[in-house]
Amino acid sequence: MDNNFNSLSLVQLIVKWKWHILIITVAAALCGAIFSGSAFITPRYKSEAIAYPANISPYSEESETEQMLQIINSQSICDSIIEKFNLWEHYNIDKNYKYAKTYMMAEYHSNIKISKTPYEAVSVVVSDADPDVACNIAKEVLHYYDMKVQQLHKSKNKEVVLMYERQLRCKQKDIDSLKQRMKVLSATYGVTDYASQSREVTRSFLSNSSSKSAELKENLEKYGPEIIDLNKKIESEATNYVRIKGDYEQELRFLNSDLSYSNVITEPFPADKKSFPVRWIIVTLCGFAAFVLSIMVLFIIENRKRLTPANQ
Repeated sequence: MDNNFNSLSLVQLIVKWKWHILIITVAAALCGAIFSGSAFITPRYKSEAIAYPANISPYSEESETEQMLQIINSQSICDSIIEKFNLWEHYNIDKNYKYAKTYMMAEYHSNIKISKTPYEAVSVVVSDADPDVACNIAKEVLHYYDMKVQQLHKSKNKEVVLMYERQLRCKQKDIDSLKQRMKVLSATYGVTDYASQSREVTRSFLSNSSSKSAELKENLEKYGPEIIDLNKKIESEATNYVRIKGDYEQELRFLNSDLSYSNVITEPFPADKKSFPVRWIIVTLCGFAAFVLSIMVLFIIENRKRLTPANQ
């Protein structure tokens, strides 16, 4: 019964003061429409870019998308964007102010949102008073991401290339040393190919022994095992050299390549409609708030009128 009575009282109150409530609600809605205009609130425009990471591998347990998020949010990319678009002046922040960097980073992260989508892509949403600036910042964020990853990869590729170059020089030096020793044995003792020379010496002894054959036989017996060992070592070192050179050329290709490290799925574009403020929401909220508040005030006034005579 009390609930029904209260509901009936509320309806009666609204009916009694309907014109007052209506005027207040309409006036509040009109104020919301006026004060949400561009003369009082600067319109904001959004541009969004969506991209997947490419040509990268995770450093630890993180995914490629998480790595992309970490790099895009790095301080070096933030500083590059700030300097590129002169955001100090754009956001009206004095660089000489004591806490200028703190205010700049707060403004930067409030206007540039980097997040992961449900489909493991990276979304770059930029909000700005100028739709062209918002679009260009979104593009440059991905551009600086590509540059940063390329810089990181090239620095590591360069280290690997230098390592392979040192290794190739050492291998070439070892091969040259082995060949030089074979050259000495060939020039001094006439020993070049143990297998073929052994057959020739054997045939020579069987047909007609000579002092040259006897000398070559003696040299073969003395230096033959060394020649065999040298040939095996040269072959082994040459095989290793070819393998290392293949790895070196692959790293060199990566070092000299100009790869992109993001696949842009959605290109940003200058928005033709503002994203903030949404005037109809502001007008609706203002009207509804005024409607509720006016009813509450009138309810209090009516209750005071009823209680006043009783107290007297």
